[in-house]
Amino acid sequence: MQFLFRDHLLDTDLRELSREQVPVAVEPQVFDLVVHLMENRDRVVSKDELIDKIWHGRSVSESTLTSRINAARKAVGDTGASQAVIRTISRKGFRFVGDVETKRGATAPESDFGAKLLQAPLALPDRPAIAVLPFTNMSGDREQDYFSDGISEDIITALSKLRWFFVIARNSSFVYKGRAVHMNEVARELGVRYVLEGSVRRSGDRVRISAQLNDVSTGSHLWAERYDRELADIFAVQDEITEAIVAAIEPQLYTAESFRAQQKPPGSLDAWDLVMRALSHYWRITHEDNAAAQGLLEKAVALDPAYGKALGLLATSHIFGAHMGWSDMAPTVPVAERAALAAVEADREDAWAHHGLAYTYLFRRRFDDALAEFELALELNPNFAMAHAFHGVTLCYAGRWQDGDAAARHALRLSPRDPLAPIYCGIAAYAQFIGHNYEAAVQMARESMRQRADFVGAHRVLTAAAGMSGDPVLSASALEGLRRAQPGISLAWITRELPMLREEDREHYLEGLWRAGMR
Repeated sequence: MQFLFRDHLLDTDLRELSREQVPVAVEPQVFDLVVHLMENRDRVVSKDELIDKIWHGRSVSESTLTSRINAARKAVGDTGASQAVIRTISRKGFRFVGDVETKRGATAPESDFGAKLLQAPLALPDRPAIAVLPFTNMSGDREQDYFSDGISEDIITALSKLRWFFVIARNSSFVYKGRAVHMNEVARELGVRYVLEGSVRRSGDRVRISAQLNDVSTGSHLWAERYDRELADIFAVQDEITEAIVAAIEPQLYTAESFRAQQKPPGSLDAWDLVMRALSHYWRITHEDNAAAQGLLEKAVALDPAYGKALGLLATSHIFGAHMGWSDMAPTVPVAERAALAAVEADREDAWAHHGLAYTYLFRRRFDDALAEFELALELNPNFAMAHAFHGVTLCYAGRWQDGDAAARHALRLSPRDPLAPIYCGIAAYAQFIGHNYEAAVQMARESMRQRADFVGAHRVLTAAAGMSGDPVLSASALEGLRRAQPGISLAWITRELPMLREEDREHYLEGLWRAGMR
């Protein structure tokens, strides 16, 4: 069904909202809210009915409902002051009051405006938009199309879990199958900035898959990779390649968006731009950048108090700063917890919101709750490398070092070029230390420091492992480096701030640091 009202066109089949030929970025929950009000515009819709239909009966606060109504008004060009389209009926609910023209099917409305709207090139939505073209089957056997098509479809499905991005649906992307098409044409017709293309060449029991991510607006290639695999289990290979590609391009998209936001004048930044700028600071892993990230995130939340992604990253940033020793943990945890709980309340389907709450619960010493929240974040986005890694450190603090090591290494495999890769190496080093594998701990800590010489977590593990291995020269140099990275560190700080569930793990860590010369 299509609804034409004022200068907007809403298509429920395509789940698209456009205004004057420009797609309007709308979160799925807000889109459903607008549709329900529009479909029931002949009556007042109560708050209880909205909660039942949109939130499926879950407990929803008044502020959350108000935030979603405000977002719906913004999407349709209305405001709380004018209420020209969505009107609040005191003590009763809400009603869609705009004039609406309807038409069934995916064809354009009969009005001239509707026809022009659907025929016009699509403009870029507010969120970064990406299209995955069907991967080219280069095997010379049309019967192998199912494999290359399956790779493309799985990537589209996986990218759709990254709810910060606008991902073109499979049916739209696949109209280009078998056609020689220029990237600019794809971008113009689908309204995207980024295009992922690739090819599959199968020969006997081996397959080679190539993929490339393009920024069409600049004509640049952001990322390219080639994967060679044995086809012992074709579906397992398909899953593995999909996971690898999605995990690799996600940070590339964030980096490109961060750079784009930095080119905008400060006064023109919206909440999305502020979060992208905050990410670019957060990834630098310094005290100053972490503080800068928090300032930008607070501005984003001021613009949109129900922005789950911004709130989740804000909680993570606060806890991370205290974890690194840049601030005191005791006053930080309540601040982070408020942001994390608000993030999950605002958007229970956002992986970053659950990540922020999980990380906060870890430093509340609520290990079971922390692990459960990390698992939920990874269920929402299985390719979330940072969540795999921080899940790993939580497992380590809970005494499950083998599982923690596996989670950290999985994060590294998912995103080996990740800006946070030094942290992932540091977590793997800590896991090896807990397992009394001091040589492996030293190796992983050194790899972490090779990538980021000032990463304090790796300095801590290197010092403790050197102390337990009985190497006085390494112990002295490691402790000197640690004191440069974290001035004022002491055994008392380790005892007070790091959330180790098992007393034997704490004593083991303290012993290594004491043997290295820390007091």
